Amino acid sequence: MNDNIQYTVFIYTENNIGLLNRISAIFQRRHINIESINSSASEIENVSKWTIVVELSEERIKKIIGQLEKQVEVIKAFYHTEDDIIYQESSIFKMRSALLFEERQIQNIIKESNARIVTVNREFFVIEKSGRKEEIDMLSRELSVFGIMQYTRSGRIAVTKDEMRISTMLREAFLHH
Repeated sequence: MNDNIQYTVFIYTENNIGLLNRISAIFQRRHINIESINSSASEIENVSKWTIVVELSEERIKKIIGQLEKQVEVIKAFYHTEDDIIYQESSIFKMRSALLFEERQIQNIIKESNARIVTVNREFFVIEKSGRKEEIDMLSRELSVFGIMQYTRSGRIAVTKDEMRISTMLREAFLHH
């Protein structure tokens, strides 16, 4: 039986060089595939927030959190199920401009998926879509029929549904760090 479920891991860290390698090594050593990874500023000055999506058992995620928190620069790490968070991903698609005029359906697809056109020129146009993974996957399937020139998507970005008082917790952890 497979007890693996998808977890979103938040890691709050000092902003140090080489940290990405050490964080990814923790997952790599345990043969855990990282589905998505994002690093950004957090609500606290000089503290970075890493958002990592992985699929594994709760027992294993707890061990990973322990390993992550042993890293000198890691202030605090948390894991959440999809029910605990509000998340978005972002994607952009580059398409041939001629499609906008030749294929009426393209405009309908863009409208129905709540995507938006961010740039248009003679050769190509670019569509941006933010939303849940499934929504982006669906738009990608619909557009691929017409030929996508380039496509990229961001890692997951997320916040918790509950208050979590992260700023207070981190400030305290940072002071004792």
